[in-house]
Amino acid sequence: MLSLRPYQLLCLLCSLSESDGGPTEDPLKGVLEKIRENPDIPIQLRCNAGDVYVYQDPGTEGDTPEGAEFNRKRDLDILQRLDLAPGSILPVRTLLFRVLKTIPTVTGICGYDKVTAEAWKGCAKSANGNYERAHARGIESLIPPRSEDEMVREKQESLRALDSAAEVSIRPHILMCAVCQYGSGVRPPFKADNLPELLEVILKRNPDLLITFARGADWMMCAPCPMRVPKLNACVNIAGSGGLSNEKRDLDLLQKLGMTYGSTMKARDLLRLLLEKVPTTTEICRRDNLSPSVWWDPCGEDNNRNPEANENYRKGRETLMEELLSCP
Repeated sequence: MLSLRPYQLLCLLCSLSESDGGPTEDPLKGVLEKIRENPDIPIQLRCNAGDVYVYQDPGTEGDTPEGAEFNRKRDLDILQRLDLAPGSILPVRTLLFRVLKTIPTVTGICGYDKVTAEAWKGCAKSANGNYERAHARGIESLIPPRSEDEMVREKQESLRALDSAAEVSIRPHILMCAVCQYGSGVRPPFKADNLPELLEVILKRNPDLLITFARGADWMMCAPCPMRVPKLNACVNIAGSGGLSNEKRDLDLLQKLGMTYGSTMKARDLLRLLLEKVPTTTEICRRDNLSPSVWWDPCGEDNNRNPEANENYRKGRETLMEELLSCP
């Protein structure tokens, strides 16, 4: 785990516009190297908050020359924007997405339109636009996306495995996603996952294919997804934190179906059970949390806002219930 002052996250982004290689001096140089080596390494944000948060105060060694009060205020301003407490720990990918969403400019944080005293002059670099230019480039300037070649290769290899498999593994809630996709008209080939291909196998070739529920962004279905982290078998959609909400959906659905991870059923029987027990997406997918909460996602918000829940799920459910009757 890395430990940083909140302001250092902004300095890291600012430095990317000063030099193509990013920061040239430690500690930020070393931090950038570790982030690029492991984009999901946890970072703890510590600052001199005092009061009931004194347990995590890092001391003034990391202060910049602008003064003690400026350093304290800058760190607390950043944490307020991020809606995080001093000492909070998040994966760096999630944290950077949060920074980019909530802090589009350092004006008012690192420097001020009106200087009231020498102690409040702020950082000399705050008005040079470096942070704002890095912000415009987005998270890719720090964390490169999965390559197209890798995702194409993974798609091909996972489809070959699916075509010859007697049993496939899938994380529970994306079986509901498959129903939504089907209702919206998605059919193979589909670039981002193998769910349409799975339904095609079930409906046209092998309704008795065995399906086993597995944890995480399992390779068989999620191999080509741009938001999959292969070495962690993890999903980093929804600003890097989607895996958290996804895990809860998995567990909520398992409870609803009376199943557990490792449970195995014939595909036709499992689909019928799902469509019978889960008539709408609301109970499984609804989220009351507002962005930038790590529990927020657009699907959850849609289900919270729309009392009729997901129309594509309704269409897919009705169509699949009919088509399952005619499975070979």
